[in-house]
Amino acid sequence: MAPPSRRFSDSTFLHLWASALGTIFVAFGVNAIARPAHALTFFEWDLPSASSEHRKVVEGLMIVYGARDVFMGLAIYAAAWYRATRALGWIVIAGSGVAYVDGIACYLAGKGEWNHWGYAPMLTVVGALLAGVLDRA
Repeated sequence: MAPPSRRFSDSTFLHLWASALGTIFVAFGVNAIARPAHALTFFEWDLPSASSEHRKVVEGLMIVYGARDVFMGLAIYAAAWYRATRALGWIVIAGSGVAYVDGIACYLAGKGEWNHWGYAPMLTVVGALLAGVLDRA
């Protein structure tokens, strides 16, 4: 009797790597909520200083941004915990899409895009591997 085949996407290393990525998302999210001015440095942007109204809007948007990142991290944790490998892969791929879009926003603002585009392909690859692109039938 042949041993059961193991799918590449079931790799413990990939699941741990995805969990580490989830931790990064959670950390960025908590930072954005707790320290909006510092979180803007990842975009190479500054808080507006001319108007307290504008500053409040940007700080509020950073809380929204932080909640988004925390959600992505927790979604990754949940899928990894329950070993929902394909769902985990697609969540990580969706996270890469967020990183690409964050980079586009920075590019349109004139700088900071590589702070996001530098790691987005890694998310895409890890997500695709978890989604099963290298699994055998």
